[in-house]
Amino acid sequence: MSRHLLFIDGAWRESTRTHTIKSPYSGRIVAVAEEADDALMERALAAAKAAQTRFRKTSRYLRSCLLAAMARRIDEDRAKFVASIVDEAGKPAALADAEVSRAITTFTVAAEETKRYGGEVFPIDIDAAGRAYEPGTSLFVPRGPVLAITPFNFPLNLVAHKVAPALAIGAPVLVKPAPQAPGAVRLLAEVFEAAANEVSESRETIPLGALQTITAPNEVTGRAIRDPRVAIVSFTGSASVGWTIQSMARGKRVVLELGGNAAVIVHGGADLVRAASRVAYGAFAYAGQVCISVQNVWVEESVEEAFRGFLLDEVSRIKTGDPRAEGVLVGPVIDGKAADRITTWIDEAQKSGVAVLCGGKREGNVLPPTVLDKPGEALAIVREEVFGPVLNLLTYRDVGEAIEAVNRSKYGLQAGVFTDSLRVARRAAEDLEVGGVMINEVPTYRADHMPYGGVKESGLGREGVRYAMEEYSERKTVISYRG
Repeated sequence: MSRHLLFIDGAWRESTRTHTIKSPYSGRIVAVAEEADDALMERALAAAKAAQTRFRKTSRYLRSCLLAAMARRIDEDRAKFVASIVDEAGKPAALADAEVSRAITTFTVAAEETKRYGGEVFPIDIDAAGRAYEPGTSLFVPRGPVLAITPFNFPLNLVAHKVAPALAIGAPVLVKPAPQAPGAVRLLAEVFEAAANEVSESRETIPLGALQTITAPNEVTGRAIRDPRVAIVSFTGSASVGWTIQSMARGKRVVLELGGNAAVIVHGGADLVRAASRVAYGAFAYAGQVCISVQNVWVEESVEEAFRGFLLDEVSRIKTGDPRAEGVLVGPVIDGKAADRITTWIDEAQKSGVAVLCGGKREGNVLPPTVLDKPGEALAIVREEVFGPVLNLLTYRDVGEAIEAVNRSKYGLQAGVFTDSLRVARRAAEDLEVGGVMINEVPTYRADHMPYGGVKESGLGREGVRYAMEEYSERKTVISYRG
């Protein structure tokens, strides 16, 4: 059983309280995590502020070396990260391994972006009044310490998407991981400490206060959200919590990556076999516990029967159960509360007359892949974010009707469109009210360097290494008079 100490002010620390972490699959205790109290949170905030000026002035070279060293060390510790993600988050082993690979990419991209990220030069002498001035310079400078609040479902790579950009620009970062799965953050802090000591030299060093871990209860985290020493709050999680955080973080830059009920539109001329294969994976990988999991699939009526057959055939081959077992794609949802909610929504749909095309008996926290046939849009299972292994199969006659249906959602993270028509692809790209449109791909697709984020209830700002660096920076303009 692991014990997750807190990494605060360059040292590993215990606290006055702890909580246990249980496997979502077996229920066994897999770790004990320290929880920061007010005194430790104060120490962390003071250390972040003390590191701010020193870290900001480190060279891009040294920060790039730090990030590259962290990427290499994550790879070296791959087995530890995978075991932690499987045990604590219940993620199937193959998907956990893929998450580690993505985190390595995220840190590698950040190491390269550090070298390129600077600013721009622009002319001043575009009118008579500007002839006496040198070209202006616009610089990006870190706003200050970042408070990163991260979810359980990607306990390494979604952390990497906040930590790597902060380190790249020279901003200290305090990581508050999800209480269900803080182990990957503890391992990442170990990686940071080793990498910082490795790359530091006599002329220039990385302050260990540049990264700290602060597993903490909500009331202690709330203090950090409000504290004036924190300049940025970056949160990934539920919409209700995210908007509450925004209201608490008055005067700060807030980046919110929230939920969704991602839709796919399947056009009549699409490659139905590929569409069905990608939809099945996008809906059910990791039991649908991804904010861009496929939830609502709108299929043109003329091909609905054929698509449904291909889809159910794909779903029938999905393996469920123990996340440690080879080939498992659908493991447990995170806890019994989540499983109860999902089951209740399925039951509500059935009571309203909706047919269940596939899906069986719940076993503990494992729910089988479930496909519902034409549920009404007013049902919670269509309207809200399921965050579980459920797919709603719906139909449309005209693609404009499907786009309007997708846009009726209060969410707008990503959407997918399968079509052989350039006209349909262009219309979807222009008219869908979402942060990202994937053509001939499911909305579950994300490249770690691309701009990523939503509109409406799905959040504020963008992640993706370069774009998060911009969110964490302030633009400073410098003008010189030359006479």
